Amino acid sequence: MRTKRLPRAVLFDLDGTLIDSYDAITSSVNEVRRSRNLQPLNVSQVRPRVGRGVESLLLSTVEGTDLSVDIPLYKAHHGRACIEQTRLLPGARELVQSLIRAGVWVGICSNKPKAFTQLILKSLDLSDIFNVVCGPEDAPNPKPDPAMLKVAMGVLGVSASDTLYVGDMTVDVLAGRAAECGVWVVSTGSDSAETLRNGRPDALFEDLWEMAADLGLPDSVSYGQEI
Repeated sequence: MRTKRLPRAVLFDLDGTLIDSYDAITSSVNEVRRSRNLQPLNVSQVRPRVGRGVESLLLSTVEGTDLSVDIPLYKAHHGRACIEQTRLLPGARELVQSLIRAGVWVGICSNKPKAFTQLILKSLDLSDIFNVVCGPEDAPNPKPDPAMLKVAMGVLGVSASDTLYVGDMTVDVLAGRAAECGVWVVSTGSDSAETLRNGRPDALFEDLWEMAADLGLPDSVSYGQEI
């Protein structure tokens, strides 16, 4: 999808795409590690593990994890941490608001548990701005399965050809491809620019300001690089 025509709907991933939640996630991972007498990890160690769901996160960051015990512990801690230690990425609010002003539907499709997504959106004064919010509870399988994106498109009543999915990981590229919609990525999250480029998205951007420019929206400064 490389066109100056605005899509009817833009669906966003959340972590690493619209928000920087890596401090919060690392804090909650370390709470689980502390309960198992493991040394804490730093953000750079946890960051590449984010984006595939809580089970995958804990399996990859907590040696000997017992998910039946550790997922509830993680969630209990994260309910507070996700509010206290999450911030919007630069340009996120402006991009979403510009899309809305242009008459574009906006939504979220994230592997983050939906309850945390809703807490974060409320804390950032964004709880009423999105037309649809989907999490892993809304589909049989998390991304890269396309089911979550298809659910969101169904709620909005838009076709895949009129939808753009925006993420920060190759898992987002795979989900978008399987859903048959356009896929753009920003190198502000878990995967490096090189990894994202190798995933063959329709476009790769350094940040959301650059993406806004390519869409021809206000508050933009430069143009994305075509893949």
